[in-house]
Amino acid sequence: MSTPSQEDYLRTIYEIATDLGTKTARISTSLLAARLSVAAPSVTGMVKKLAEEGLVHYTPYQGVELTRRGERVALNIVRRHRLLESLLVQILGYSWDEVHQEAHRLEHAVSDLFVERIAALLGEPESDPHGEPIPTADGQIQAWARHSLLDMKAGSFAKVVLVTDEDPAFLRYLDELGLRPGTPVRLVERVPFAGALKIQVGDREEAIGLTTASRVRVHLLQRD
Repeated sequence: MSTPSQEDYLRTIYEIATDLGTKTARISTSLLAARLSVAAPSVTGMVKKLAEEGLVHYTPYQGVELTRRGERVALNIVRRHRLLESLLVQILGYSWDEVHQEAHRLEHAVSDLFVERIAALLGEPESDPHGEPIPTADGQIQAWARHSLLDMKAGSFAKVVLVTDEDPAFLRYLDELGLRPGTPVRLVERVPFAGALKIQVGDREEAIGLTTASRVRVHLLQRD
């Protein structure tokens, strides 16, 4: 049985690989250390233990990737985390910027039965409050939205489907803009030389930076 610390590593490796758009990329230990806010030697030590247990493939100086067994464990903890976030928002009245750390504290403690009861209670949701897909109980998961606001052309329309940043301050900022999953948005223009996009959300126009735009994933819409 994997430990909470091991599960944190496996989930983080999975999430980094997802961010990169591939399951086969080797994740550097330095990137893993930065994401976990852990010293590099500690990461190397843990990765070696995970490799010994058959949860990752690790080659020094070439990085780490999940084995099939490691991916199953990672998807299980991702499912737990995202279902707990959904429970906290839908049933307990948390806001979407409050749930990440709360779910992280709970995800290692609850039983599989408890997790499946949450899923049944919520009607087997397909995504969490941030739009991230929730794996099924047998480890299947929807493809991530690959387009961001940066991929839109002036005058085009899209629907927000996913926010890739869990920072509470950033989520509150998006709330102020009205940019939540399900929200329609139109790109008004790319502001020349300013490194910004002007978007329309409802009847408001807002200017946002390119970094913000890259973290808001969308489904591009065709309009006649």
